[in-house]
Amino acid sequence: MRKYILITIALVTLFGSYAYGELPDLPDGASTLWIVNQPEEVVGYFLFDPSTVNERLPSKLRFITVGELASGGVMWAKDHLAENPMHNRWGISFFEIVRMGTFKIDGYAPSWPPNGAMALWAARVAPSDSSDNLGLARPLLVLEFWLPDSQYVTYMREKGHYATYGSVELRQKNALDTWLGYVDVEGLIVSVQCTPEGPVTGGAGSRGSQTLFPPKSSGIIYDVTVTFAGHQIQECEEEASWKLEGTHALARSTPLGPSTFQFGYELLGGAFK
Repeated sequence: MRKYILITIALVTLFGSYAYGELPDLPDGASTLWIVNQPEEVVGYFLFDPSTVNERLPSKLRFITVGELASGGVMWAKDHLAENPMHNRWGISFFEIVRMGTFKIDGYAPSWPPNGAMALWAARVAPSDSSDNLGLARPLLVLEFWLPDSQYVTYMREKGHYATYGSVELRQKNALDTWLGYVDVEGLIVSVQCTPEGPVTGGAGSRGSQTLFPPKSSGIIYDVTVTFAGHQIQECEEEASWKLEGTHALARSTPLGPSTFQFGYELLGGAFK
């Protein structure tokens, strides 16, 4: 069961349905260019109560729910609802803490503090009107995007991209390759420990595309489409755990399945109106 949940979530939430090959092309007409290389990240999957974040949902989008996936025959969703029927209308999300060798928007990089990293909380969404076309990329709503450089946050917002300031760290604990992640923002403290174990999956064949929609009332007018290839993935050992404390909606979410350590991929992105 543990392996099945990992495979299902990794493919559906992260990669989408794309054939193996090179980095997919970005659509034409991007107003900015994102470049990411040499990333290292700890990723967890979380179910959440949509009522806690409804104010962030644009009218053109709706949250994909556990019940919807269960009705569509997704086994982990059916199994989860059998034990947790109250989660029928809950949404599906991932939370990641990631540090990068390179992160640039239009050639400009953040000023990272020691062990500085970014944190992203994003939810699966679909068009609220089924006749709307959101494009080929996997649609995701950015619920939070924190990074520890206030000047760079201002730069991103001036470029039309959503970001907020937050204290975020990711570092190796010791020579055993244990990773420690930490986020400290208003209303929320997150910590995680992950020791990667077992075989590495993904690699040169993995690829995909996502469109990241900004939250409602953020004042941000651009969506960001990213393409990526080369994800290498290891499960975190059984003892890996997330600790979420505070009044923030993420602190009231429910972890789902094993966490993963991901690395080695390349990513290109661009902003689109």
